[in-house]
Amino acid sequence: MPDIDRIDRALIRVLRRDARITNAALAAEVGLSPSACLRRVRTLEEAGVIRGYTALVAGPAAEGRQVVIVRISLARQTGEILNAFEAEVLKHPEIRHCYLMTGEEDYLLHLEVEGPRDYERIHMEILSRLPAVTRINSSFAIRTVV
Repeated sequence: MPDIDRIDRALIRVLRRDARITNAALAAEVGLSPSACLRRVRTLEEAGVIRGYTALVAGPAAEGRQVVIVRISLARQTGEILNAFEAEVLKHPEIRHCYLMTGEEDYLLHLEVEGPRDYERIHMEILSRLPAVTRINSSFAIRTVV
């Protein structure tokens, strides 16, 4: 991992705001020549600091969907149980994000559903059948702030 200096941080900040910015515009914004800018960005990519680029699409509200945050507690946190749980989660595209957590719950899941009935189906058919689950605590998001 390269040492990240203030220019690298500036490059990352601008790319987070607009990953489609041209190299020439990026270079001008951070005060580098285009060749030096391209070299630094490639170094950040090769080192894994910049892992990729993505497109942001309209959020779930624009698609008529609701966000549900689900907190999951497991019977135990052994490597075998964690691996089995994560392998099963990966099979379900309804689960948009899954985070292994510290604190009271073991996992936090982010789902996008069409409404309470859709969530009930996911709860019954998927969440309650995940390995070693002892507790499921769900909350519907009211609105997205950030």
